[in-house]
Amino acid sequence: MDFTLTEAQRELAALTRKILDSSDTPWLDLVKSGVVPEQPDEFGVLEQCSVLVELGRAVSPVPYLPTTVAASALAEFGTLEQRNRWLKPGTVLSVALTEVGGVMTTVPFAQSAEAFLVAQEDQVFLVGADELEVTAQELVDGSEAGSFVHAGGEVVPGLSPDRLVTRYTLGLCALQLGVTERALELTAEYARTRVQFDRPIGSFQAVAQRLADAYIDVAAIRLTLWQAAWRLSEGLDAAAEVATAKFWAADAGHRVAHTAVHVHGGTGIDMSHDVHRYFTAAKRHEFELGGATAQLLKLSAVL
Repeated sequence: MDFTLTEAQRELAALTRKILDSSDTPWLDLVKSGVVPEQPDEFGVLEQCSVLVELGRAVSPVPYLPTTVAASALAEFGTLEQRNRWLKPGTVLSVALTEVGGVMTTVPFAQSAEAFLVAQEDQVFLVGADELEVTAQELVDGSEAGSFVHAGGEVVPGLSPDRLVTRYTLGLCALQLGVTERALELTAEYARTRVQFDRPIGSFQAVAQRLADAYIDVAAIRLTLWQAAWRLSEGLDAAAEVATAKFWAADAGHRVAHTAVHVHGGTGIDMSHDVHRYFTAAKRHEFELGGATAQLLKLSAVL
């Protein structure tokens, strides 16, 4: 198993970072640049994860994860009519993976999506946004989520809810890697420059130990993410690896997020400061589709 990033991964990551650093319309520019390809199968799981890491680093509110998960699923399982209608450059798609009392909850980019893949029992339905009454709300990071009552739709033949959950969970792990990497960088820089008692606070043993622990946690998130992504890219069973990656993304992500806030002190809880955005994003990724305990239960069932 070789975790060295491919040339395509490095170039996609670099282009994504450049766009996010300079663009006022990142989603449109990601589409125009080819980072969001015209053909969903142009890039594989590894390339998609490289883009998602960069999106996590920037806490960018673009619908890349739900769109790529849905588009890849339609490209593989959708009918010719479904593919021709919905697999077009720039089309925003989303996935609805949870249900409570008939109401789909925490559907990402519910207001801007043009169609949804809705998992219900052992089937997945394709539903156009014009067929739904969507209630949306803006989230702290500038993105939006929402809910709707599922009413019918076309079945996507052969597509299972487990496939969507697996791919979306992996994407959350990639986002969490980017979030925690950048949060640790910001925290380390703050510890080098914030002076207390005539010394940088990073020189105090307690602070240095927390940063060292956070470094190890980020490395664990990175290792387990790429292990799971590699297995999926090779067509291998990855249920245990994805659950392991999500466990570390949740458990270690929790620790890194809290370390960032604690080391920054009062600045860390100021909503106008970048650290607050990273803390909020890390907590969302921690709990979405199951936190650490839920992943351990999945892992025990697999093993």
